[in-house]
Amino acid sequence: MGSAVRAGGALEILQEKGVPYSVRYYLLEPLSKDELRELLKKLGIKAAELVRKNEVLYKEKYEGKNLGEDDWIGVLAEYPELMERPIVERGERAIIARPAEKVLEML
Repeated sequence: MGSAVRAGGALEILQEKGVPYSVRYYLLEPLSKDELRELLKKLGIKAAELVRKNEVLYKEKYEGKNLGEDDWIGVLAEYPELMERPIVERGERAIIARPAEKVLEML
């Protein structure tokens, strides 16, 4: 079974190890709300934990707001650039591969 990669330096590790993968360019093909829910389940985290809190967009629009899970999922669906990355999925598991070597946990 191959791995799905969403961005990143983890890609080089997969290439070095000869692991088959596919890449989803989420900025060009954003995840739907249902796909985000499934990804969050695989990651084992809440939507707010997937948000890049150093982004200007986050600081200008969302910092300090008390949003619920569905609200954050909507934000990530609308603004995929706010998603932490890279994300590596394999089967029913996913990780945020930061640092990139974390992808080795999936192999």
